[in-house]
This record gives sequence, C-alpha cells and structure tokens, in this order.
Amino acid sequence: KMSDLEEESDSNNGFTTPRSKVPIIYTRQYGIRFCGLQKLHPFDVCKGRRILQYLKSAEFINDDNFHKPLEISKEKLLQVHTRRYIKSLKWSVNIARITEIPLLFFVPNGFLQKAYLRPMRFQTNGSILAGKVALRDGWAINLGGGFHHCCANAGGGFCSYADITLLITVVRRDYPSIANIMIVDLDAHQGNGHERDFMNRSDVYILDMYNAYIYPRDHEAKLAIKCAVELKPKTKDSLYIKHLKRSLEKSFSEFQPDLIVYNAGTDILENDPLGLLSITPEGVIERDEIVFSLARSKQIPIVMLLSGGYLPVSSR
Repeated sequence: KMSDLEEESDSNNGFTTPRSKVPIIYTRQYGIRFCGLQKLHPFDVCKGRRILQYLKSAEFINDDNFHKPLEISKEKLLQVHTRRYIKSLKWSVNIARITEIPLLFFVPNGFLQKAYLRPMRFQTNGSILAGKVALRDGWAINLGGGFHHCCANAGGGFCSYADITLLITVVRRDYPSIANIMIVDLDAHQGNGHERDFMNRSDVYILDMYNAYIYPRDHEAKLAIKCAVELKPKTKDSLYIKHLKRSLEKSFSEFQPDLIVYNAGTDILENDPLGLLSITPEGVIERDEIVFSLARSKQIPIVMLLSGGYLPVSSR
C-alpha cells in the first residue's frame, strides 16, 4: 500500500524507510515555476535545490540516500484546512493575493495549480514526513516548507498551506506519546499562521523572534505567542544571539516539549529585501547551532523547516 508520505508505508506510523537514509527531505517536485513571473516576488523558489546541490558537492548526500515525499492529498489537507479555503484556491485572484504577485490574477488557474500549488503540496507533505523522520532519527530537515503565514482558513505571504499546523496535527494523531510541541520560529517575520491555529492551546508553546516593523504585524495572532521577542530593523549578531539565548532559556524553563518544530528562515540575513535585519552568515550558523545543540543536549527530536530567505546566499 502506498501512503502519501513515502513510497513505502506501514500500518503504524505511515512510513518505513531505511535508517541508512540521511534525515533530509526533498524532491525535485518542490520547484515552483511561473515562466518568469516568480521574478516579480523576491521569494527564492530554488533555495531547496541549491542546498541539495551544496550537500551533494560536499558528499554529505547522494541521489539515493535522502527522503522524497509524495504530494499531499486533499483529504489530508482537510484535516486542518476548511473546505471553503481549499475551494478558494481554484480562483486565480486568491492565488495572486497569497503570492503577492498581482499579475497572477490574469493567469489561468489550471496553470497555477501545476506551477505553484502542486509544488507547495509536495513541500507541505515534506514537512509532515520530516516530523516523522525526526521522531525516529532525532532530527530531520525539510528543504522547503515553513509556511508560517498560512492558517486553517486563510493564506498569505506566499504561504498557501499550513504545513506547520498539519505537521503537528498528524504527529499528535500518529504518536500518542508526543503530548507537548514547541515551535521555535526564527524567521524574520511573525508566524501569524500557526499562531492563529494554536491560539489558547496549552500543549503547543510558541517562541517567535521577529522584526516587529514588517509584515504581517498581526496583533491578534500575537496573543498566541508564549515567548515573543520583537526586534528592531538592522539588529546585528551580538544582540540577536543575546536575545535568542535568553528566550530559549525562558521557554524551556516554562515548557518541556516532546518535539521541537524549528522554523529556520534565513531572511534575517543582512541585505535581505524583506527581513530588514543585519545578521551575518556566521550569525545564522551560530543561531542554528544554538537551537540544534540545545535540542540534542535535552534529547528532544527537532524538525527544521526552511521558511523565508530572499537572497541567493541564503541557500549556503
């Protein structure tokens, strides 16, 4: 029987894959193609592919030893999304709004389904698969996903599916021992999508550190954040790392997670056109090392999602 997570499946947790595989999730189906229209938005639609190429050149992985997700089904999307929202994606005007590319209003929806929504469905299932692999192997990285502006009934900010909410929903259903989950959202933007979905939930703890002066400025969604760090534009490495260490210490003193969902946007990099922070590449590496080292020291599985990052250098 073929699940929509992997080419192999079992009756317990939806997949069986050899442990010889590296906990990296990617498929070439992640690639978004707008026939050049993607150049009207700074989102780097090739980031995952570039990262894969770097990992191959470093001989960390090859074509056969990483996990390749299948496309998520409509039925699985409806575990979180409303039917009304899924139906709304059949209208190009709504895709134009979500992607912030007004010209897509004039593009036939059938093309947008294939060029944009289908890759997003593969990435969304990649996030779910990454969560399951992380619980087995201790960590996993999806070279895509992190669509933290999308919630159950609305998309936005180039995010069409709520992969973080879906990941958490599926993991909690399939793994009863996973009671508490922490979202560590370090993308430069506020993660208002998952915040709206997990409002008033005591079993999901949200740490969100973001530039408070840029999109989405969702004050209602902020009420779901248990540990919020609002940064000013041009924040540099030293202050950023200081805030990060303090917020992680606070979060883990208040909450003991069974799984960490790490939304690791690289739009915090200096010169990023949307993040407007001033973190160096070395600062990003230090950030990731701090989060992963903490998870490892506490023996908590961690799943990392790429999320935002609008410079070619971000894939390095």
